[in-house]
Parts: sequence; C-alpha cells; structure tokens
Amino acid sequence: MAQYKSTPLALHRSIMPTVWDVLALSIVFGFIMLFAYGAKVTTVPLSALDASPMSLDPSHLPVYAMRTTLRMLVALAFSFLFTLIYGSIAAKSRRAEMVLVPLLDILQSVPILGFLTFTVTFFLNLFPGTVFGAELASVFAIFTSQAWNMAFSLYQSMRSQPKDLEEVASAFHLSGWQRFWRLEVPFAMPGLVWNTMMSMSGGWFFVVASEAITVGNTTITLPGIGSYVALAIEQQNILAIFYAVLAMLAVIVLYDQLMFRPLVAWADKFRFETTASGTAPTSWVLDLFRRARFMYVVAAAFGFLTRLVWQLRIPQMPHVVRASGNRAVTRVFDILWLATIAVVVSWACYSSFTYLRATLSWSDLATAISDGMITLFRVAVLMAIATLIWVPIGVWIGLRPRLAEKIQPLAQFLAAFPANIAFPVVVILIVRFHLNADIWLSPLMILGTQWYILFNVIAGASAFPGDLKDASRSFHVTGWRWWIKVILPGIFPYYITGAITASGGSWNASIVSEVASWGDTKLSTPGLGSFIAQATANSDFPRVVLGIVVMCAIVTLFNRLFWRPLYRFGERRLRLD
Repeated sequence: MAQYKSTPLALHRSIMPTVWDVLALSIVFGFIMLFAYGAKVTTVPLSALDASPMSLDPSHLPVYAMRTTLRMLVALAFSFLFTLIYGSIAAKSRRAEMVLVPLLDILQSVPILGFLTFTVTFFLNLFPGTVFGAELASVFAIFTSQAWNMAFSLYQSMRSQPKDLEEVASAFHLSGWQRFWRLEVPFAMPGLVWNTMMSMSGGWFFVVASEAITVGNTTITLPGIGSYVALAIEQQNILAIFYAVLAMLAVIVLYDQLMFRPLVAWADKFRFETTASGTAPTSWVLDLFRRARFMYVVAAAFGFLTRLVWQLRIPQMPHVVRASGNRAVTRVFDILWLATIAVVVSWACYSSFTYLRATLSWSDLATAISDGMITLFRVAVLMAIATLIWVPIGVWIGLRPRLAEKIQPLAQFLAAFPANIAFPVVVILIVRFHLNADIWLSPLMILGTQWYILFNVIAGASAFPGDLKDASRSFHVTGWRWWIKVILPGIFPYYITGAITASGGSWNASIVSEVASWGDTKLSTPGLGSFIAQATANSDFPRVVLGIVVMCAIVTLFNRLFWRPLYRFGERRLRLD
C-alpha cells in the first residue's frame, strides 16, 4: 500500500484558512464587537440618556435589541457562575441544604420590585453619574429571573446521580474537585442547558421592569426592547408592540442558532447511556466550528488548560457523618447548626414584626393572609392544568430529537414572549364581553411560567436513557403502563424542578397579572399580587413588605409540605440506578 508523503504544497494547504475559518471567525468577532460596544455605551454619563430619549421609531429597534441581548447574556454568565457554586454546595452539604434550599424558594418568589427597591440605589451609588450603575442594576434584575431555575436544575441533577457512576468515581479515587468536573457537571449538563434556555427566555418577562428604573421621583430609562415595549403600552401603540415582537423573534432565532442549539448538540454527549442512542441533535454552527482549522489550535490550548484544572486533586471536605466514632460530635454540630438557624430566623421575624407593628394592625395581616390563600388556590389550579397539558407534549417532543430541534425556537419564543404584552388584549376582551375578571385574569399568572414545566419535561425525555427505551419496547410495555412504569418515573425529577420554579414564578407574576390595565381601563382581582401592587402604587412601603413576607412564607411552607416530599420521593425511589 502506497504511503502518503506530505509535500510542502500539502502542508501549505493544511494551514491555509478555509471558508469555514472565515465564517467561524466572523461569528467570534461578532460576539467580541457586541461586548466591546456594550463596554463603550456603559461608560457614558447618565445625562446622555436624557439627550437621546426613547423613541418608537422601528429603525432604533436593532440597537435596542442589541443592548437588551447584551444585558441578558451578561446576566446569564453570572447566573451560570452562581449556579455552579450555590447548587453544588446545596447538593453536597446537608447542613447548607437546610438553609440554601428554603432560601432559594424564597428568592424565586420575591417579586422583582422587591429586588429593585433595595439594589438600584446601591448600584447607582457604586458608580455615580454613569450609565454603568444603572446597567448593573438592570443586569441584576434580569439575573434574579434566571439564576434560581438554573441552580435548582444543578441541585436536582447532583442529587439524582446514578449510584453506579458514583461507585466508578470512587473506584478511580477521584478527589472532590475532579468528581465535580468529571462526573457531576457533565451528568447535569443536558438538563442544565435546557434550563439555561428557559432562564434566558424567562428573562424577557422582566426586561420591561428592569430597563425602566425608578429611584424616588427619578426614572432612568435604559435603551432596550423592554423600555420600548413599556413606552408602546403607555402610548397604546399597537403597531409599535408588533414591531417589538418581531424584533424579539429575530433576536431569539439568532441566539438559538448561534448559542443554544450548538450547546444542545454538544451536551448530548453527556447523556447517561449504556447503549448507542438514537438520532442525536445537530447544529450547523457546531459543525462549522469543527470544520474550521483554527479551532484545532484553540481546542488544543483550551484542552490543555482544562486538563490542568480538572487534574487538580483538591481534597473534598471531610464528612464527619461517615465516621461512626464521631456520631456524637456530628449530633452536637447538628444541634448547634439548627440552633443558629433558629436564632437567625427568630431575629428576622422579630425585626419584621417590630417594623410592621408600628404602622399596621392585625386586620392588615389577616387581609394579606386571606389574599394569599386566594392566590394560592389560583396557583394550584393553574399548575394542575399546565401539568396535564405540557407533560404529554413535552414527552412527545423530547423523545424525538429532530422534532425538538424544530420546536425549540418556537418554544423559546413563546416562553420569551412578555406576558404583559397580552394584558391589553385580555383587558379589552374582558370589558367587551363582560367577563368575570376574577376568573379570566388568573391565566395571566402562569402565561409566562408554564414553560418551565415544558422545558424541564423536554430535558428529562431527551436525557432518558436509550437502553431503557429499548427494554420497554422489547417487553412490549405500551399504553398507560408505559406512561406509569417507564416515562413518568424517568422524567419525574425534571418535572419537579420545573414545577417548583413555575410555581414560584407564578407567585412572582401575580403582582402584574392580578392588576392589568390598558390606557384608562384598569381591572383588578382579589389576591396577594393585587395587594402588593396597590400598596406599591400608593407608596405604602410597610404593606409592600407585609405582602412580600406573607408571600415568601406561603411559598416556603407550600414547597416544604408539598413539593419537597415529592422531590425526596423521586430522589429516593425513581433514580436511574
């Protein structure tokens, strides 16, 4: 057989750039220019915003869309870093879990108005006189709509790892650091990618509130699609809202093709399989970068650095619970830890009670609790309806990778569609047909959060091991038996993660959905969301605090008494071992 000999001409051709290199470098430089533009516009003084106020001219939408996308990408980067730290600590430390998981329940139910109230002044004072402080406040507000869902996803994946993978990691004597990067993060990656998409899409719901920042009597309006939509609603300009929706659709398609679809195709290799899987998701961008020659150099350098990091043998923190001789010491530490938590919670409750008692009465507390029960009933009914609708659809999509690729951009657009754009239509229909606002305003609560269920179910069905699907076909398990014995147990941990996040998001959305308006027409329905919204409109800060405290208490109790037992059941009985 003739041996191939490399010639100078062949070597020259091997290092010459190709059309794939040009296209790949164009995408890379595009991202670099986007962040360079963002760094430039954030250093201008605040007075520059007044010099060029918001305009409904559609020619400004490309720039507005670029700035909004940049804020969301920066918030997503911080959310991913937060997820790796917070989710891993909550999953690995039993004592930290006692605090971090309930705190996560509280954080995802705190309305965005609550975050903005305390953080805007801090960021503006941190960078006085420049747009950078306001941009950080906006990024932080978007971060609060992204991070909690991603942290729950990583926590769920790390708690539901197959035991045989854990045994393999122990057999290879991996340190805690190596175990995290070689087992836990790869196993969590498929679900985390889908939840990252959902978080990115869910951030659009809060863009309107995060780009129009109010401090006292001063309102700072940052250029973006969110502030464009807010101005269009204020001026009742239907055509401008239509332009904003088109711009959103274009942005979603772009970052779906350039970022999320490559991530989905890349993360597919981390699926837990013992047999060859079926049709794998594809991405033209990922194929493009794989064909680009310069990527071999980049990949080699990146691979060398990652190997240096992954091979570090940072020891895992010792667990005294493993040593049988230290059980008494462990019990003492547990008692001290629980006592510390009790003292901190008691101090927070006493401080809140002292503050609220000065201006409010017991009747105000009774009103807030009764309104909270009304909102709780709405959330429970809407969650049940969303589950019956989206679980079968999510399973059907997730088991068909080719279909998932086509549905993915549409699902992202529906999830990203700001629910407050639909509010005017709902208000007009309610008034036109004399409908009951107490009933027909309720679906607005879950309009933007039901997609957490769909995305997590798709992620669970996509990550469902192919060998289990082959086994169910071999044993002719079909119909309701297949649903009950095969797929529902397989996706159950993913569904619980999406349901917890959707439930908390529905409580958060109640503030803008229980009170809707279009021009001079305003509709309101009893509930804790309208209680907080009316108190905010009247600048009644004590009642705002009371409403937020009651909301956090109800959400935390509901999660601990209902969702967490289901979560433990799935973790204990429905693991893929």
